[in-house]
Amino acid sequence: MASTSLTFCTSQLRPTKHNHSASRRGPPALRLPARRRRIAASVSDKPAAPPAVVASPLGPGPGPDPKPKLPLRKIPGDYGLPLVGPFKDRQDYFYNQGRDEFFKSRIQKYGSTVYRANLPPGPFISQNPRVVVLLDGKSFPVLFDITKVEKRDLFTGTFMPSTELTGGYRVLSYLDPSEPAHAKLKKLMFFLLKSRRDHVIPEFHSSFTQLFENLEADLAAKGKAGFGDANDQAAFNFLARSLYGVNPADTKLGLDGPKLVGKWVVFQIGPLLTLGLPKLVEDLVIHTFRLPPFLVKEDYKRLYDFFNSSSGSVLDEAERMGISREEACHNLLFATCFNSFGGMKIFFPNMIKWIGRAGGKLHAELAREIRSAVRDAGGKVTMAAMEQMPLMKSVVYEALRIEPPVPLQYGKAKRDLVIESHDAAYKVKEGEMIFGYQPFATRDPRIFERAEEFVADRFVGEEGERLLRHVLWSNGPETENPTLGNKQCAGKDFVVLVSRLLVVELFLRYDSFDIEVGTSALGASVTLTSLKRASF
Repeated sequence: MASTSLTFCTSQLRPTKHNHSASRRGPPALRLPARRRRIAASVSDKPAAPPAVVASPLGPGPGPDPKPKLPLRKIPGDYGLPLVGPFKDRQDYFYNQGRDEFFKSRIQKYGSTVYRANLPPGPFISQNPRVVVLLDGKSFPVLFDITKVEKRDLFTGTFMPSTELTGGYRVLSYLDPSEPAHAKLKKLMFFLLKSRRDHVIPEFHSSFTQLFENLEADLAAKGKAGFGDANDQAAFNFLARSLYGVNPADTKLGLDGPKLVGKWVVFQIGPLLTLGLPKLVEDLVIHTFRLPPFLVKEDYKRLYDFFNSSSGSVLDEAERMGISREEACHNLLFATCFNSFGGMKIFFPNMIKWIGRAGGKLHAELAREIRSAVRDAGGKVTMAAMEQMPLMKSVVYEALRIEPPVPLQYGKAKRDLVIESHDAAYKVKEGEMIFGYQPFATRDPRIFERAEEFVADRFVGEEGERLLRHVLWSNGPETENPTLGNKQCAGKDFVVLVSRLLVVELFLRYDSFDIEVGTSALGASVTLTSLKRASF
């Protein structure tokens, strides 16, 4: 969800090292094993970055050659006339070109993966839409460096939704680590995850078994089954049961949670979405003016009351930390509904899409690996058993790499900086907004061979594990961990775990499946057309 942390992430939608010699020699130096399953990404036909002709993004490899000094270049691009430039860029971004082509066309125009542009929503929602755009895997990580960039109120980018949508509080996702409340609230999220860790695997099994049974019933009755709505209900039920020990269906909230959350989220990030309305209506209603928060006040109160009544032990801990129960509850609601539920709502269909498109050979390999490891663990799904599933783990990382659930990342320069791409260095002035489009960074062909393809076993083995430092979905490298002092997703490991659990549960139950794929405002729309029950 746009610079919108989507997965218990406290900063900008969840899941590598580098082969030095391969970077210097170019793609021919690496050859994929014949068994690799490759699915071409749909966002482009060609790599977005310029041809690889310079040094590795990780610096020089073995040997005496020193790292070449990059030329200092003026950042290309301009912002155009006030109001006119931002409006034109907004039309290109949403309608004339679309998001990926918007970025790609300017790479080609300027011959640079770093340039200046206006980003939505612009007038009259954001006062200053001007950003320095970073679109490669070498420059992008500066957005994680809190010694260089500030994250205050930048979760959704160049504008911040009204705090009326979060009980009057600036919740954790909008806080910079320099603010005292940041460490307290992030510590509370760590406490929640740790205190409920033993409930995650069994509650996931329970909630998603119900999902599969519902899908099977729909397939039997209609010949097809939509994954999205069923996934939303299963995800919300799972989060409530695993993190708070409460079944929503047994409360006043009932089965309304996903619908209420969806409406509330649109009021926050609507300015960054296309909802399929007529162009003029949509641009005026959600991209030019803010939707009034009072329209979802009652919906939000129902969610708040549910979390307030379900979070007693966590709220007690918050008070011991010096956080008011009210502020803690609004933060728990946001982390669970916006970050975690939002992440599962977006990432799970995307992951099913990529695995489904990969076809029966990959499905058979996953089924054999997963079932064998579970049998060796005494028939139980455990953390240790999942560590013995290298292909399954790689598939999850590859889905996070090729289509990260949090595509937009922002930071404001704390001081004058020099930012390096693969080809040049650029000066950024203190106070300038820096923006990165994550899918271009994680599909950087200077880092990943066949970057635009879904390669299921990309991260298997020692060579694959070295690439994990370039998987950046969690507002930091996959090889690093969230701390109280950084903005990496507090639930990074939780997100990886539940994503693995989905793949495991799927292939314990089914040999294979077929899908149809469409689009939605928040990602892929997946319809299952067949589910082949496990035969071995």
